[in-house]
Amino acid sequence: MDWKIELVAIPVTDVDRAKAFYVDQVGFHADHDYQVREDLRFVQLTPPGSACSIVLGTGVTEMPPGSQKGVQVVVEDVEAARRELIGRGVEASDVDVQPWGSFVTFGDPDGNTWALQQVPPRP
Repeated sequence: MDWKIELVAIPVTDVDRAKAFYVDQVGFHADHDYQVREDLRFVQLTPPGSACSIVLGTGVTEMPPGSQKGVQVVVEDVEAARRELIGRGVEASDVDVQPWGSFVTFGDPDGNTWALQQVPPRP
């Protein structure tokens, strides 16, 4: 039986600001934005080419804003991904090369952090 992670909650203070950051600056696709009821807004965003999405909104998680740390996204070319982020106004770290991959980190306006990983070639 397959077990697939398909949705990760990202706790934020301002849903519209966070949605604009992830869509306009990071480049995620806006899938859904539903105000289900007054205390529940569901915004689903997906990184390009990913089978897993993120959800942000009101009433979707009990985590405090900014507490999601180190969500990792695998990219084909971490240097190109870094240039793209910087070109869109996102502060991104220098590339950190390790034996298990090359990494770039960045954070959203609430302090949730992300790592982009370029997996090294497999022998």
